[in-house]
Amino acid sequence: MKTPWKAATTLAAALLLVLPATTAARAASTPYTKTPVAGSLRSYPVSAVYVAGVSSGGYLATQLQVAYSARIRGAAIFAAGPYYCAQNNVAQALYGCGDNSYPTYLSTLESYTRTWASYGWIDGTGNLAGQPVYVYHGGSDSTVKKSVTDDLARYYQDFGASVRYDAGSAAGHAWVTPYGTVGCTATASPYLNDCGTDPQGAFLGKLLGSVAARNTGPLGGTLIRFSQDTFAVNGWANGLSMDANGFAYVPSTCAAGQTCRLLVALHGCLQGYAKVGTAFVDRANLNQYADTNRLIVLYPQAIPSGANPNGCWDWWGYLGGTNYPIKGGAQVETIMNMVRRLDG
Repeated sequence: MKTPWKAATTLAAALLLVLPATTAARAASTPYTKTPVAGSLRSYPVSAVYVAGVSSGGYLATQLQVAYSARIRGAAIFAAGPYYCAQNNVAQALYGCGDNSYPTYLSTLESYTRTWASYGWIDGTGNLAGQPVYVYHGGSDSTVKKSVTDDLARYYQDFGASVRYDAGSAAGHAWVTPYGTVGCTATASPYLNDCGTDPQGAFLGKLLGSVAARNTGPLGGTLIRFSQDTFAVNGWANGLSMDANGFAYVPSTCAAGQTCRLLVALHGCLQGYAKVGTAFVDRANLNQYADTNRLIVLYPQAIPSGANPNGCWDWWGYLGGTNYPIKGGAQVETIMNMVRRLDG
């Protein structure tokens, strides 16, 4: 969608899912949902950590993986571009990392990555070599142009990651899932599109090495609603444009003490609880795989704020800190505090 913007703050409001939320944003329930129960995060025997995200959540997922590549061992990115694409500049974010009116300046982004690693601001880039990465772009996605996502794949390849790039779908700008409520080619709330495919099975197979078939019956684990304030670097998640509560799905096998893996799943703009309830948590097709693959899924939640009216994750610097993509960045570090709790 092409929209005229009159000021930088309006540009920020556009990022990254640019269409307005519908009045029917909250998705209907499915037979496979779990009612959240209030609780807290505790430690589990976690053997590996991975990240996945869509749109602004895809950008934050890349920030998490690159900053903490010694700890986060792979990523699945839908509808996003390369690390530090916005370069702390809202115009570059919109016109170079969504649209392709500007270049992404890929070589510059890679230079920043190497320099910051040499300073210790992010983990060493050698950790990315051989790491599994799954990249997804839909053919009807005009919000993030394909050339931008092409550069995401090139970025990872240039650091030696093992990349699978899925660009054969006709999907709009969305997280594609068998439980989607939106037609494949649309870009519309809640941005959960059904294309008759199962990208989660594909990317979990890539990240984990192999994947068991998902649970298509009632879920057997527990969906925990926990306080994000506990993990916020400032003690107040709302001050970081994050919800007071987040969610974590814990399969019964993990709760019983079996060794599990952890996936951090990051929604996109207009897709957090404040906009669509638990639609992303319920319909992302992750809890179903978690049940059969001993996988804990962490769902941090962003909210709208003055500089971020669409509830996006901070991948262009809207919180005012230039350190948003590196260790110490407010949202990066808050989510890593959750990871540290879960993996002990």
